[in-house]
Amino acid sequence: MNIQQLEYLIAVDKYKHFGKAAQACFITQPTLSAMIQKFEDELDVRIFDRTTHPIRTTDAGAELIKEAQKIIDAVMELKSKANFLNNVLAGKLNLGIIPTVSTYILPNEIFAFLNKNPQIELNIKEMTTDSIIRSLKSGELDAGIISTPYSAADDFYQDFLFNEELMLYSGLEPGKEKDYFIVPEDIDVNKVWLLEEGNCLRTQFENICHLKENSLKPKNLEFLASNIHTLIQMVDKVGGITILSEIGVQQLSREQKEKVSRFIKPFPYREISLIYYKPTYKQKIIDELISEIKTSMEQKLNYYKDPENYQSIKPE
Repeated sequence: MNIQQLEYLIAVDKYKHFGKAAQACFITQPTLSAMIQKFEDELDVRIFDRTTHPIRTTDAGAELIKEAQKIIDAVMELKSKANFLNNVLAGKLNLGIIPTVSTYILPNEIFAFLNKNPQIELNIKEMTTDSIIRSLKSGELDAGIISTPYSAADDFYQDFLFNEELMLYSGLEPGKEKDYFIVPEDIDVNKVWLLEEGNCLRTQFENICHLKENSLKPKNLEFLASNIHTLIQMVDKVGGITILSEIGVQQLSREQKEKVSRFIKPFPYREISLIYYKPTYKQKIIDELISEIKTSMEQKLNYYKDPENYQSIKPE
């Protein structure tokens, strides 16, 4: 019996498929199957029922896998303590990030963090807030970056990252200046492009202006955008307006930046936090990542220049 066998057991239990588990463990399926068979023979216990599709974990197997996870956690804790004693920041972190944040911090703050810490491996997935919460509870993720406060995340540990202003993206009317302040009540609700249901940025826009889907799209088009860049393209090509977070403005072209307007004071903003299910042996990695993001954002965002002129918009 060895640690690798325990990791293989956990992988098969997670994916319910030997091939997918082998791929996740970066070994061949015959090797993984043979190692698990050896483990079962050694303990004289059948861990998986291979006659079902998907593969089913037996009752006895489920109990042993719980113990296997405890052993893996203990081993990782031991490695983490060794790294700490040697003053080495190292390890793997599985991180989920909502798409309206990941697009912007991945090539900047995340890359900078990895360049400073080459022994850290980040496994990042773009996910909706609810998917992040489910994956944290199942153990698939170690941490998630979402817009807070969010009631479904109340059971998690939360560390604040940054506040960012919410802005409007549209074609400016003739004679209007670039920094013209928009009154929410004056927005034409029939010309608004929104992200799909479940996206926190959509909900925040609805909370600002009590919006609904627009009438610019063809009647025979059912359109659900999951990416803010898609909405920007729709505004550029078809017209209308959409909401944009401040960090998104930085990646626009010069011409597109001319289409960005601010709301009237108090400026709406959203809070972004990192959440995790419990204190973990990866805590030092999490703390360093938080520090990197916070420091960078405080130098970039409008909120930190004039915080008293802002009003929080909740994501739900």
